[in-house]
Amino acid sequence: MTTHVIRDTGSLLGRSLRHVSRSPDTIITTSVMPIAFLLLFVYVFGGAISAGPGNYVNYLLPGILLITIASGVSYTAFRLFLDMKSGIVERFRSMPIARSSVLWSHVLTSMVANVLSLVLVVLVALLMGFRTSAGVGAWLAVIGILLLFTLALTWLAVIPGLTAGSQDGAIGFSYPLIFLPFISSAFVPTDTMPGPVRWFAEHQPVTAIVDALRRLLDEQPVGTDIWVALAWCVGILVLAAGLALRVYRRKFA
Repeated sequence: MTTHVIRDTGSLLGRSLRHVSRSPDTIITTSVMPIAFLLLFVYVFGGAISAGPGNYVNYLLPGILLITIASGVSYTAFRLFLDMKSGIVERFRSMPIARSSVLWSHVLTSMVANVLSLVLVVLVALLMGFRTSAGVGAWLAVIGILLLFTLALTWLAVIPGLTAGSQDGAIGFSYPLIFLPFISSAFVPTDTMPGPVRWFAEHQPVTAIVDALRRLLDEQPVGTDIWVALAWCVGILVLAAGLALRVYRRKFA
């Protein structure tokens, strides 16, 4: 980014963050469902699920964190949709500001809001007994993967935010993303699944990311898991950002 873009993005980011700060229930709302899943699977289903030795909340948390992100980015699409419908985006574009700063402000707001939601979920998991032996390096890797995944899904959320015809349409794109961890290793090992379901679970991005996070938090060798996870995150990010920017340019051509 040039200095001009950074300055304009900072100004619009301040506007978006003020909107978030005036409705903190947004952060709470995006965290309620993941926390509910955490409570449900640990205290209701946990005794009936065999996920290997150790505390089930430790096994479950990486998948819950991805659900938290998928839930959070839906509000990015919603906020962008509202800006599009209100005409504020067109007003911004008529002003002498960098055009890309409009999208970047929404993307960075999503990053901040999702980080707060993730912290809240981790705090609840700690109260439920989550413990980790991960060192500083492993935690930095975990944080890096979560931030990269958040950035990738946020750019994906920009697309329906620009193109949706209704609020439900803007938010609805996130439902498959929230459902995807249920067909992965997030809740149970994939080797307990029937053939076709197991194949899909083992070859979709959530399993690779969850396995990498779980191994990092358990201080276990990650092997190729971390590289597969990073490849998925970067691949989604490049495709989503490229398509979002293309839609944005065509929208106002």
